[in-house]
Amino acid sequence: MDKIKDTRSFMRITHRYLGYFLAGIMAIYAISGVLLVYRDTDFLKKDKKYSTTVGKDLSEKALGKELKIKNFEIESRVGNIAYFKQGAYNTTTGEAKYIKKELPFALDKMVKLHKAQSKDTLSPLNTFFGVALFFFVISSFWMFNPKTKAFKRGMIFTIAGLVVSIILIFI
Repeated sequence: MDKIKDTRSFMRITHRYLGYFLAGIMAIYAISGVLLVYRDTDFLKKDKKYSTTVGKDLSEKALGKELKIKNFEIESRVGNIAYFKQGAYNTTTGEAKYIKKELPFALDKMVKLHKAQSKDTLSPLNTFFGVALFFFVISSFWMFNPKTKAFKRGMIFTIAGLVVSIILIFI
């Protein structure tokens, strides 16, 4: 293993091995992040048919919540059948048949990992990953000697990137 002599060598060595260690999860976050940008489209999604029984005579709001369909809206009713964009619901029997567009299994799991909340089992992994990414940001400033041209140019790019990021946040 490399010898740690000072703060600079500690940052460089830790940055290197932590980067190797986290390469897989960084790839997952990168892919799922791109997919999340297009979550309002049908990009890579496939139709999945569902047939389930829910409560009888549910209100529109309750039915949408039960079926976990966002922006749920009943379009028409014919007798005891309520039709909505994705399918139909029998108010007498409680049977609902509908189609949802979903990502393939592996991609769906990746997106769910990316969107984890504090109550989820994997939230410690997400927290660790966030802290590790912040470490990458900080440790990157120890990659080059501050007296070099590369470091000075890097500071210009850092300031430019920070300014662009701030502008994009407030647009």
